[in-house]
Amino acid sequence: MTAKPICLIIGAGDYIGAAIARRFAKGGFHVVMGRRRGEMFAPLVAEIEAAGGSAQGFSWDARKEETTTEMFAHVEAEIGPIEICIFNVGGNVRFPILDTTERVFRKVWEMCAYAAFLSGREAAKYMVERQKGSIFFTGATASVRGSAGYAAFASGKFALRGLAQSMARELGPKNIHVAHLVIDAGVDTAFVRDRVRQSGKDPDTLPPDTLMNPDSIAEAYWTLHHQTRDGWTHEMDIRPFAETW
Repeated sequence: MTAKPICLIIGAGDYIGAAIARRFAKGGFHVVMGRRRGEMFAPLVAEIEAAGGSAQGFSWDARKEETTTEMFAHVEAEIGPIEICIFNVGGNVRFPILDTTERVFRKVWEMCAYAAFLSGREAAKYMVERQKGSIFFTGATASVRGSAGYAAFASGKFALRGLAQSMARELGPKNIHVAHLVIDAGVDTAFVRDRVRQSGKDPDTLPPDTLMNPDSIAEAYWTLHHQTRDGWTHEMDIRPFAETW
């Protein structure tokens, strides 16, 4: 068991999830991370520990109920009580509706909505007993606006937003802060840079701050967690200054 407060990040990838992990580790949290290929955490854990923080990672398929239930129980029993749970699983795919297969639609829904339900429910199970905690969900432009080619992604993210709203109304009176972060931007990741290239542009020639730095997202989550409960934000939308909205 650790004496530090626990920040659990589900869907801790190489960019947004990693930035959140670094920020909370820097702030004195012990960071616990989950992704489908847990062995990929080794460099990030080493980096955090070299900077004086503490972290550990697990292989975790958030779409599996048994896995999620077991992992929450393990963290609570063996590592420490979870103070903040951040659900950051992606699912951003683009297919014309006629090319969207049943498998694609179902898989994206499982990643965006079903897995979020499982994680949110398990986090609440422990936090309600303590009457304390934060549960945050990572949303996107697709959470509030369905665009051409994004039927699967928007459907999943709309569902995630509804889940977050319902949980916030139910759990807020129990002193649990539930928030939904709408990232209305292209984030500076390899995935987004590839999409920029596919559109015929060179991402290296974009004006500064056109793409969002993952560190800015991490700072938004840090701010949300440290709000006083007389001024909790349920939904925060963030975007670069040049974003068209």
